[in-house]
Amino acid sequence: MELSVCSYSYHRMLKAGAQDIFGYIETCREIGCTHLDPWNGHVDLPREAGVPPAQADKLSEEESSYLKRVREAIDRTGLPVACLAVDGAHIYEEDAAAREARRANAYRWLRIAERLGARRVRIDSGGAEELTDSMLDVIAEGYADVIGRARDLGIGVIIENHWGPSKFPKQLRRILDASPGLGLLLDSWNWAPGQQAQGWLEFAGEASATHIKTFHFTDDGQELTQNIPAFIALLRKAGYSGPWGIESVPADGDEPGAVQRTIELIRGSL
Repeated sequence: MELSVCSYSYHRMLKAGAQDIFGYIETCREIGCTHLDPWNGHVDLPREAGVPPAQADKLSEEESSYLKRVREAIDRTGLPVACLAVDGAHIYEEDAAAREARRANAYRWLRIAERLGARRVRIDSGGAEELTDSMLDVIAEGYADVIGRARDLGIGVIIENHWGPSKFPKQLRRILDASPGLGLLLDSWNWAPGQQAQGWLEFAGEASATHIKTFHFTDDGQELTQNIPAFIALLRKAGYSGPWGIESVPADGDEPGAVQRTIELIRGSL
């Protein structure tokens, strides 16, 4: 079974100082992951103030040294980085200066992903829930730019049904159709109310990565929020062959326990 755990599953431990990127990498090795799936909040890079957007993908000596240590820790495990999930680098902002800043952040994280050996980077579309034609034009242009830069670095770009327009299947379809080369990180949960079933059915055959979201478990290991075995069965029927990616957000706060229960739930569903 190919398996990854998005490091956001440990974001409370990160905030409490109980885990850093090195602890996350070692945890993944210990629990039997076959891939790493870091969230950029765990890649706690120092940042020089006042770096202009044109220089955003130029890493400082301090940053390069830090990334070298992270890459060495990754290489010691032998686990490939399946996806680097990036917040704060989304494509759409209404204001042109804000768009430029987000684009610069995307360029920066592409460079970081290259240093870490990531196969893919998740970059959100951004934008309001209602996808207008003018928003779509900006999003399509932005993804074309970012996908081209990523391709030159040997990295794929994927969108997640996450927030804004991407929570709605019809709007996610418009974004994908307008953005050649854009892959899909299919999250089991992140749909607008009433849209989950349509999202599963429409996009199961297009997923290149997954986030299996879990919140509430019974004593016998069932997840009460959604039918995870049905989600997995649908993906398998559609031919999904990537790692089963976990993003658990336990209501009880037990992050390591929730990850382990999710692994067991996935294993029992295969």
